[in-house]
Amino acid sequence: MKRSIAVAWLALIANFAGAAPVDDYAVQWPLVLSDDRAGAYGVMLDAAVYRAARSPVLRDVDVINAAGATVPAQLFRLDDGVAESRRVPVRWFVLPRHAALVRGDLTMVVERSPDGRVLRVEARDANAGEVAGPDAWLVDASGIEARIEALHLDWQAGDGDLDRAYRVEASEDLRSWRLVQSVAQLVALSRDGERLVQRRVPVGAQARYLRLTPADGQGMARLVDVQAELAPVAKRPPLQWHSLSGTPLDDRGVRAHLFTLDGRYPVDTVDIEYPGNDTGQWTLYSRDDAEAPWTLRAGPWVAYAIGGGDGANRSAPQPLARPTRDRQWKLVGATPAAQTPGLRLGWRPETLVFIAQGTPPYRLVAGSTRTGRADAPVSRSLEEIRRAQGAGWRPGVATPGTMQPLAGDRALGPAPPDWRTWLLWALLVVGALLVAGFAASLLRKPRA
Repeated sequence: MKRSIAVAWLALIANFAGAAPVDDYAVQWPLVLSDDRAGAYGVMLDAAVYRAARSPVLRDVDVINAAGATVPAQLFRLDDGVAESRRVPVRWFVLPRHAALVRGDLTMVVERSPDGRVLRVEARDANAGEVAGPDAWLVDASGIEARIEALHLDWQAGDGDLDRAYRVEASEDLRSWRLVQSVAQLVALSRDGERLVQRRVPVGAQARYLRLTPADGQGMARLVDVQAELAPVAKRPPLQWHSLSGTPLDDRGVRAHLFTLDGRYPVDTVDIEYPGNDTGQWTLYSRDDAEAPWTLRAGPWVAYAIGGGDGANRSAPQPLARPTRDRQWKLVGATPAAQTPGLRLGWRPETLVFIAQGTPPYRLVAGSTRTGRADAPVSRSLEEIRRAQGAGWRPGVATPGTMQPLAGDRALGPAPPDWRTWLLWALLVVGALLVAGFAASLLRKPRA
């Protein structure tokens, strides 16, 4: 019986220790998962989530499972992660008589177009008419303005088995070369109907020209195609804009305009909106609340609007040095403005990626002054999964449904006394007294 009481007591303690703070959040959204087996999901945050949030760093946005317990989650700036790597065909040329090339007495005549593309390559040995040696390849990447992660080579099928090492060099002018890959192995082996092929040559550099030479002095395969694998490009969601109307503000004798944002949007771009033709020089500041000092965000810069309708000539928006979630914004003009300008704040949606811990359904919760999302190594977990599953792996998509009330304004007020913590400590003390009582009863028993 004593053992049963102890087990029940420990279960009660564990229940209070693991109780989830569901009542600590104001609103919730049910999540619909794209794939029940994905294990990790990303939910894109919309304007309603930012309006519900109170934390300056969005700590009060989290995901809970069916039991009301929070799951590991982390906020990401990019919603779609990384795009797939792209392959583009590139032009290549054979550099003969590699023995002379290694000695440094090879005269190479290269004909290029005005944009830098290689049109013709002619190599001559300065000391002899013919010099035996394996060929080298010159790859023309002058038309690529991105980092080249690797080259994918294809050679004639009749060349038989291949197992050779190559050296990769890069150049901007075909005269000065730098080493970017000391050893790159190409393999094409066959045995008992099975075939092992490795055609990828790592590069990891951005250059106009690449040169591949055999590192072991052996002859090279007869190439038929070369493709460049470009570095993946991060997808950025399109900007969403909030147009705000300001109120006049006398800031130490300087005419300014005060604007208030209704949510914790990650603002990274600003713009001036004129009601008609106008121009002016502006400086923009922001702060979290009326008690915080103003921080310079942009400017001074000249904003203008000339003409009307779709063909209006307008100044370009101003990017911020870093995103900010400040609620108050102040626009200060260098000269008094005849018209009251509007302020446009641009932001890009973020994604909350979570691990599907526990049982579904899962809910997105937001709005709290009592609790916050715990730190979790979700990004490192995703890297390990992507390394195991391949670069094309992506978390599943979780789509939020209609917003529903949860604790409402109670979650936004002062935190009540944490009775759960006090009760947990009381249970622990009582449990310790029970264990001490059991031990004392055992000691009082006479020995057999």
